[in-house]
Amino acid sequence: MDSAPTAHTAKAAHTAHTGATEQAARTAQHTTAGHTASAAHTGAPVRPAPPAPDGAPAPTASPAPDPLFTAVEAPAFTTRHLARLAGGTLAAVRVPHFLGPAECRAVTQALDRLPTAPYDRGRVPTRVLRFGPALNDHRLPGGVLDADRYWAQADAARTAWDRAAVRPDAVAHAMDRIGEAWGAPVGPATIGGREAFGGTVREIETGLLMHFDDINREFPDGLFDQHVIGQLAFNLYVDVPSGGGATFVWRHRWEPADEEHREAYGYRPGAVAGCQRVELPPSLGDGLLFDPAHFHAVEPNRGGGRRIAFAFFLGITTGGRLVVWS
Repeated sequence: MDSAPTAHTAKAAHTAHTGATEQAARTAQHTTAGHTASAAHTGAPVRPAPPAPDGAPAPTASPAPDPLFTAVEAPAFTTRHLARLAGGTLAAVRVPHFLGPAECRAVTQALDRLPTAPYDRGRVPTRVLRFGPALNDHRLPGGVLDADRYWAQADAARTAWDRAAVRPDAVAHAMDRIGEAWGAPVGPATIGGREAFGGTVREIETGLLMHFDDINREFPDGLFDQHVIGQLAFNLYVDVPSGGGATFVWRHRWEPADEEHREAYGYRPGAVAGCQRVELPPSLGDGLLFDPAHFHAVEPNRGGGRRIAFAFFLGITTGGRLVVWS
């Protein structure tokens, strides 16, 4: 979900416009004392994670840390990054200055022209403002899409995005650059021939509960015209707080026993007790990719400033394409 609500879709120039920034070059891994990344692993060095945010489990030594569960920093995303994330041999990739400071300021100012609304506090107990619909917010019992409500909100969001004329188009920019890395254009996922909305905008103030995102579990009978076999989450930070707001990713995927720790849409800290984690503090203009099937959470902001990010999911299809949705 730290890569879920709000979006738009792109027009002609991009196959689709489906429509929290981290303090410079700092990624961290929760490991046993003295453990370091594998020598074969390239990217930013890792450091022991600081105390967990409020509501997150305290660091617990792992008896056998995975040397491949690390976060790296790179000047650009590559095909290898995407393949390793999907294959489970990398925790996250962060690209500093994915969008420049001037462009971030321009985007943030333009976002004030978009209609935003908070989540239903009964479902999301922390304060989050968002623009645009997300598929998992329109899922009915049994994994069925509330199609009438979803498409009405998707169409309204696209109209609002076009009217606001947000420039630069951060979502189209991200899709172009990821497509360059993959070697093929990135387009929207489709449902019955209609383009899913992707590229949500969210302002997170008081964090997000630990949770996971997996389109194949959310809609087990299938939703898209494409068959998705891997899912990644993308975040682009266009405004960041002076402290806090980090994303934490744990080396843990859902299992039935986790339901004992269920809380609202997410899970209590006991679900990941003893699991490795990486800490990904936001920095202005940074792009971030990780596998959202791993449990992840966002810590509350500290100090001044806002945490605003564009987000979407990338699906890897059986045909080798990348498709986008939110």
